Amino acid sequence: MGGEVLRPPVLCFVGRKNSGKTTLMEKVIAGLTADGHRVAAVKHDAHRFEIDHPGKDSYRFSAAGADTTVISSPEKTAVVLLHREEIPLESILARFVEGVDIILAEGYKASRFPKIEVHRKATGEPLIDPPPPGLIAVATDERVESSVPQFDIRDPDAVVRFIKTVFLGKA
Repeated sequence: MGGEVLRPPVLCFVGRKNSGKTTLMEKVIAGLTADGHRVAAVKHDAHRFEIDHPGKDSYRFSAAGADTTVISSPEKTAVVLLHREEIPLESILARFVEGVDIILAEGYKASRFPKIEVHRKATGEPLIDPPPPGLIAVATDERVESSVPQFDIRDPDAVVRFIKTVFLGKA
């Protein structure tokens, strides 16, 4: 159904800017975790982002030349890894993600992983054309021409049920 099912499975949410990808993914994560599933989330940023800020110790380590900086507390750990070229999603997952039932990624539309395209009429944009490889569904607020199942973007529970059926073997 649009790509092999991996363990843990990986599903990408793709779409144009301001289509609602983050909001839908956030609601899907909440729905899956409420059912007891462990979820990893990965976000692709096509632009430069800053997670570290001037004056913070970890920023100072990077500014001094550290290629990798790790900050850790009793509740969470973050890794800032400087690199010269983009790291493929597969490598990120292999290095940093473990102990989860499913991995949800925002972006990565050219990846080999299955995808749900998120679309809102208000953007004034059509669906991605040609459809991204591995497209298995569309979440939208209007009927669109598509050969894959469509879900109402305002009904994240329907998307959660679809994901559980297709990727987690549960209805």
